[in-house]
Amino acid sequence: MAGPLAGVKIIELAGIGPGPFCGMMLSDMGAELLRIDRVNAAGGSFPDGPRADILGRGRRSVAVDLKSPAGIETVLRLAEKADVLYEGFRPGVTERLGLGPEVCLERNPRLVYGRMTGWGQEGPLAQAAGHDINYIALAGALHAIGRKGENPVPPLNLVGDFGGGGMLLAFGIVCALVERDRSGQGQVVDAAMVDGVAALMAIIFGAHSSGWWHDERGVNMLDTGAHFYETYETKDGKYVSVGAIEPQFYKLLVEHSGLAAEDLPNQNDRSHWSEMKERLAAIFRTRTRDEWCEIMEGSDVCFAPVLTLSEAPEHPHAVARNAFRNVEGVIQPGPAPRFSRTAPDLDRPPALPGEHTKEALSDWGFSTAEIEKLREEKAIA
Repeated sequence: MAGPLAGVKIIELAGIGPGPFCGMMLSDMGAELLRIDRVNAAGGSFPDGPRADILGRGRRSVAVDLKSPAGIETVLRLAEKADVLYEGFRPGVTERLGLGPEVCLERNPRLVYGRMTGWGQEGPLAQAAGHDINYIALAGALHAIGRKGENPVPPLNLVGDFGGGGMLLAFGIVCALVERDRSGQGQVVDAAMVDGVAALMAIIFGAHSSGWWHDERGVNMLDTGAHFYETYETKDGKYVSVGAIEPQFYKLLVEHSGLAAEDLPNQNDRSHWSEMKERLAAIFRTRTRDEWCEIMEGSDVCFAPVLTLSEAPEHPHAVARNAFRNVEGVIQPGPAPRFSRTAPDLDRPPALPGEHTKEALSDWGFSTAEIEKLREEKAIA
């Protein structure tokens, strides 16, 4: 495996959303991931199997019966040789299974044990079900996203599941691995999406405390309140984005849009933002998106076309950076960030549940006789 985490061995107890994203981040960086799937797990979330399950790339799969004592012992033996084990169940589930942090750390004191939940391991909501939209709502993020006078708009499930969840857990795991090099001891990483979302909102909370950010949606600089930080429809029904916050960039926006000769209000005079937005909207509707790209793209206007999922991988900048890869016919983002010496790569497509049971257990130290016995006992599949 290539990448800065090459040599790190990680066990993933299969889950959905933020857990697999954490695994993708770690495996993209070269870690050896072994996913523990249920013996009766389905073949993936997509009609044609796991091929398009991008979050599941980069690891092998072992199918284990976690209701079987022999299955639990199998996972504990794997944990003895792992650097990391992480799970995404509700608090207390792995303890009831016999795979909680105390048991695993007793078997391997150097183990980093990662826990991914929405609400955290304790607190009045710890045992409640939830999804991304609920976690970002409680953390204050959802209220702030949307246009003036309209409902809050969920930003897909990027903020809770992935930014405040899976990426936070991956960061916590790597931090614990760095600390382990000094102390020689493992520890538990409690990654809660509601905490991660709050961390992502740090600058907004600071702006609110200062009085610069208002609780009302759609009236602030970054929430579509400002005319210079907005999306505009073009003549052909497509869209462009502008983010000309700094005065020198705003000056270029004025010039490139053809407003330089007009008497304009101060850029940051909020009483004129709506009026200026209407003027810019009318201007952008006079040309197609491609025509505006010819005028503005590559300048310091802070401009970009709003691309579809089909268009984004084909943009010349994405092509030049090899930002997207084609793996078995599935277009997907490449590993990020980039490294100068230990460049990661994609070398394993998403796996079917249990696809690598025999070979992976063998590689992790199980004998052929032990594997056959586990299969006869139906502890693995």
